[in-house]
Amino acid sequence: MAVVVPSEMVGSRIRRKEDPRLITGSSTYVDDFRLPGTLFLAFVRSIYPHARINGIDTSEALAMPGVAAIVTGKELDDFIHAHSKEPQPDPGTPRAEVLATDTVRYLGQPLVAVLADSQYAARDAVDAVSVDYETLPAVTGIEEARKDGAPQLWAGAPNNVGVTGEIHEGDVEGAFANAEIVVKQRIVSQKVAGVPMEGRAVLAAPDPMTGGITIWTSTQAAHSVRSSVARKLGLNESQVRAIAPEVGGAFGVKIGAYQEDYAGAALALMLKKPVKWIETRSEGFQVTNHGRAQIADIEVAADKNGKILAYRMNVVQDLGAYPKGIYLPNTTASMAVGCYDIKAAETHSSGVYNNTMGVGAYRGAGRPEAAYYIERAVDLVANAAGLDPADVRKTNFIDPASFPYTTATGTRYDTGDYAKALTKALETIGYADLRAEQEELRKQGRYLGIGLASYVEICGFGPWESSTVRIEPSGDVSVFTGISPHGQGQETSFAQIVSDRLGVDFDRIVVYHGDTNNTPQGRGTMGSRGLAIGGSAVVLSTDKLREKASRIAASMLEASYDDIELAEGKYRVKGAPDRAVTMDQIASVAYSGKVPAELEPGLETTDFFRPEDATFPFGTHIAIVEVLPETGQIKLRRYVSIDDCGFIVSPMLVEGQVHGGLAQGISQALLEEVDYDENGQLLTGTLMDYAIPKAETFPMMFETSHTETRTPLNPLGAKGIGEAATIGSTPCIANAVMDALKPFGITHLDLPLTPQKVWNAIQASK
Repeated sequence: MAVVVPSEMVGSRIRRKEDPRLITGSSTYVDDFRLPGTLFLAFVRSIYPHARINGIDTSEALAMPGVAAIVTGKELDDFIHAHSKEPQPDPGTPRAEVLATDTVRYLGQPLVAVLADSQYAARDAVDAVSVDYETLPAVTGIEEARKDGAPQLWAGAPNNVGVTGEIHEGDVEGAFANAEIVVKQRIVSQKVAGVPMEGRAVLAAPDPMTGGITIWTSTQAAHSVRSSVARKLGLNESQVRAIAPEVGGAFGVKIGAYQEDYAGAALALMLKKPVKWIETRSEGFQVTNHGRAQIADIEVAADKNGKILAYRMNVVQDLGAYPKGIYLPNTTASMAVGCYDIKAAETHSSGVYNNTMGVGAYRGAGRPEAAYYIERAVDLVANAAGLDPADVRKTNFIDPASFPYTTATGTRYDTGDYAKALTKALETIGYADLRAEQEELRKQGRYLGIGLASYVEICGFGPWESSTVRIEPSGDVSVFTGISPHGQGQETSFAQIVSDRLGVDFDRIVVYHGDTNNTPQGRGTMGSRGLAIGGSAVVLSTDKLREKASRIAASMLEASYDDIELAEGKYRVKGAPDRAVTMDQIASVAYSGKVPAELEPGLETTDFFRPEDATFPFGTHIAIVEVLPETGQIKLRRYVSIDDCGFIVSPMLVEGQVHGGLAQGISQALLEEVDYDENGQLLTGTLMDYAIPKAETFPMMFETSHTETRTPLNPLGAKGIGEAATIGSTPCIANAVMDALKPFGITHLDLPLTPQKVWNAIQASK
């Protein structure tokens, strides 16, 4: 049957379904739930980065008003091990106990749980718990941790090295030996914090019906939390229900279960009462995973025309004490060559343990770092060759005719047209005129910088995602998705897809997510996979239902199935538009005794979409900054972002994701850094110390647009957009500032590019 699918909703600028409840404050977050008899949980956390626990005295705290129970790590460990189905880990490797029992390895590690009838009583009692610590030598840096004689965190990780990887492709040595241009640079990608608007939170309550537990948690992946908690506590997955209600942002730092999730669930079972923990902002800086935190040494061999012949990268990842993302350095290595046709590459990647909070996913997770290194490398080559950085990029881009293209690091890109995005960005910003203006301003003692970054990233991770679509007897549609959006707007974009593909009014579609009791098994929302993979699962479901609805319509209209078309929201006979039925009428028949004999009653299906591979969005960003040499201040004058995320379902959602991504990437370049002192104490533990951007950090408006290069790897042709702008913007700003500082002979400064750092560099150059 040739079905005509209307395209009234997909591609339209639709206001988000989510916004009314969010902007009116009528939605429900974990902390909004009030269960009778709830105990409030607070933790005694280590005040040292590395210490042995010799004793704990809880007597004074237990006598305080409102305190219901105090549980040490040993007591909770005994309870968990009596039930757990998890294999016992090797004690010589990272073993993230729920509460530390004998040794703490990072500042803020929980070791005692205090439960009281109010959060205030619980926090007061925390201060009354006395811990006898024996301090141990600590190490907090990446390079320091690898040195011989450095304090060792784990017996199974000599020199604190936890993971390594190598890639060799092509004649790297020969390319460097014969290169006309060789540039080298050490680049630090500083440690940052996610700082979601809502911190982490968990409410756990015993479930009398299953003998298990229900957990409300601020997470990106409810099914993952359910499975982890079930294994940890020795429960069947059917005994654990995980619910992610409204989630106030995440950016990767809410992937998977944390120690507080396990503790809340275990204590609820142990005490047979609901237990609630709400993260404070200071706890968020201490014990929610950090991001980035790499050091890379790069070398580039090129000819005089700027053609890159070979690329070397040695990247070392800070893992913290208990890593949340041990894969990160190898992910960075896999994307090392970016958008460029580089035939020879050599990468060495490793991860190093130290006495800080674990490093894990943060908006891009390993890919922003790779883009930062290669984009700085391209500008360094341009400087050394005396060429325009835009021309060097054009010289090295992968030819669009070469896709699918396998890079020298072994990564297979699906589709791309990198020159198109660069050309559009140059035209949008008026690049040639800007370069002329830059020269004139330099004569006046003003330092304008023009920065470019062309990026490519991995999105649409599998291995699969799920969807259940049910057309109700009334003709309304309920969509249940395995992804778990937390700001991405999939309630809107999925409803747009369903509306067009089923001919149902947008306002009669409700999208449900984040509850393991009513959604199909899902992988969650991360890696910009929500639309490309989750949306594709919805497409599978809607297409099946459209076929069945068409067969029922054919029976109702006494027509051939092949003659039924979907047009203008009706299932009608081709050539006879008056002979038509609506979805309401079809649904009424589907749930009656009038269903054709060859069809099952009802209109419901569950489907799983499994992509063949990941997708690779790309784009080019251009920034104009002005550096004020008297103060080191950086003023961001204009920002142009041309991104290619494949097919766009909802332009407004794409713009919103780009704006948010730009804010975070620019902020990393200019402001943000998690900083520990040499003793392992956190210097940036509050929003008084850790800088996040204000409106004045950015220009009045971001100038955003897109190109469209679809992927054949999913039925939507969508690639993903959630992380893209973050990946492009950090190197773009770095290159712009370095371009502004070129007259001072400054070729590289590590991020963040604070006024003090820039001013000191200018003074040193004199």
